[in-house]
Amino acid sequence: MRKKILTVIGTRPNYIKVTQFEKEFSKYPDQFEYRLLHTGQHYDRNMRDIFFEQLKLHKIDYALGITHGTPGAQIGEIISKMDAVVHEWKPDLIIVVGDVNSTLAASIVANKSNTKLAHVESGLRSRDLQMPEEWNRLVTDQLADFLFVTEQSGKENLLAEGKKEEQIFFVGNTMIDTLVAFESDIDASPVLNKMNLSPESYVLMTIHRPSNVDQPESLKKLADLIQFVSSNYQIVFPIHPRSMNNIKKFGLEKSFTENKNLLLTEPLDYLAFQKLIKHCKLVITDSGGIQEETTFRRIPCLTLRENTERPITIELGTNELIPFDLAVIEQKISSIEKGTFKKGTVPPLWDGKATERILKEISVHL
Repeated sequence: MRKKILTVIGTRPNYIKVTQFEKEFSKYPDQFEYRLLHTGQHYDRNMRDIFFEQLKLHKIDYALGITHGTPGAQIGEIISKMDAVVHEWKPDLIIVVGDVNSTLAASIVANKSNTKLAHVESGLRSRDLQMPEEWNRLVTDQLADFLFVTEQSGKENLLAEGKKEEQIFFVGNTMIDTLVAFESDIDASPVLNKMNLSPESYVLMTIHRPSNVDQPESLKKLADLIQFVSSNYQIVFPIHPRSMNNIKKFGLEKSFTENKNLLLTEPLDYLAFQKLIKHCKLVITDSGGIQEETTFRRIPCLTLRENTERPITIELGTNELIPFDLAVIEQKISSIEKGTFKKGTVPPLWDGKATERILKEISVHL
């Protein structure tokens, strides 16, 4: 009898980590029946549909369609609705990815229904318990039976937390699988022409964490940073609606909208965003996944955070953690321009074959 596999996604970062699953499971037609569940945690239908179209995620078997609410309300609604799906279909394995609320909720459903659980991107730790994502990672890993890690630190963290070595599989990074699989589509994106940008003439910025955009003082610092960087480069800044609302609320709109070298955009589709990463001079961010994408591309990445759950991007890659300090940022940009900034290398097993390795392990151990 074929084993039933249910993969759960809910947000855009999830989408880009599962694009190769359906293809790989199709290589085992006599062994597995594969289905995909979308919780609806990211509720922008237009952006979701664009991502699905670009990433060829056409087969959504279950769409929970949860409503927009508080994190607790969302988690509760996912648990309730997904529990019904699991009790009806009775999967043999639930696969979750990343560290979002959908990941946590699905892990709880797996545990309470006595269903085996696999966590892709397991073992990453920032050590910052103020981050809700850190709790999602910790709880999910404690509940998981199969732990698929992207880097050596993941394995070390899981062993230190009492997980068994035979549960842990170093497979590489499924997000890089997507980059490799869609490279020609990324190259074909017209975004540079549409924005009238030439390679290495611009800085890509993604700032969205509450500590950087929810207070007037932090937004003033962000405005100063943009003013400084835009004196030498164009800046492409896909801005979160909440950030834009705060800019207006605190009376800082002119600092952002009247800067001719600042291109404020809506959230971008996958192919456009990846092309912007590939051809930018550098990235300034407080996000997670982009630290890995820039490391794979060997693009300098300045991360305005005190910690990262992805230390391989610092140890081997092109990422650096820096304070939100103009003098430090100026120094780092200068080193990038002079060619003295670290060059970085691509981490082990970030070769586009992580999903393939995951399937091999599941086929043997489930």
